[in-house]
Amino acid sequence: MRALVLSDIHGNLPALEAVLAAAAGEAVGGFDALWNLGDMVGYGARPNQVLDRLRALPVEQAVHVRGNHDRVCCGLSSSVGFNPVAAAAAAWTERTLTPDNLAWLRAVPRGPLRAGPRALCAHGSPLHEDDYIIAMRDAFAPLQRMETELTFFGHTHVQGGFSQHAEEWEEDRPAYTTSEGPGYAARVLPLGTRHLLNPGSVGQPRDGDWRAAFAVYDTVAESLLFCRVPYDVETAQQAIREAGLPGRLADRLAYGR
Repeated sequence: MRALVLSDIHGNLPALEAVLAAAAGEAVGGFDALWNLGDMVGYGARPNQVLDRLRALPVEQAVHVRGNHDRVCCGLSSSVGFNPVAAAAAAWTERTLTPDNLAWLRAVPRGPLRAGPRALCAHGSPLHEDDYIIAMRDAFAPLQRMETELTFFGHTHVQGGFSQHAEEWEEDRPAYTTSEGPGYAARVLPLGTRHLLNPGSVGQPRDGDWRAAFAVYDTVAESLLFCRVPYDVETAQQAIREAGLPGRLADRLAYGR
């Protein structure tokens, strides 16, 4: 099985469409499963279209985990703790979602969820859905306590991961030769090693690379392909501004911050 691993789409339809096209292309090799790590909505101006697209994907397996923005945007929890920009976007999103998409989003389970023999899917840490894993100090306990060798997580909008093999610990940040066209970085995940793996953000990267981020996990080869793909940023920005959402949400897309 080849699982397309997505996280933090945040209502950015042009970015999602670019990722789906790239993932189905020859360079990546296609996919037959979707592992969606949450924060599908919030910030971006096309929440209904993003959910409709995800729900309609013809895959053999679909795993959806809720994110903190998903939870707030469908009314399951309040926006207390969000900054004013995020809170305004969440309120707009809740008003904009169709009744059907609201109901579907409310039913998306919290993580972690088992996705395969070796793998869990979570939004934040596998120990708590709202915890951020930013540095090795954050990864130390989850790597030792998670139920499987692999956990795919999002929440930070930063592509990369953390690994443990015996007494060796390593932080991984994929490096690409260009920041303009598509980029790919392959990793092998040997049996007996433990990994926390972040595909990066589809719709709002925050690692300094403006391109949409995703990953594809091959359960037969036990390998992971980190990917970046350019998308139509201007269209995403225009939609945000036309919706009356805070301008900062549009501006930041050009810089990956």
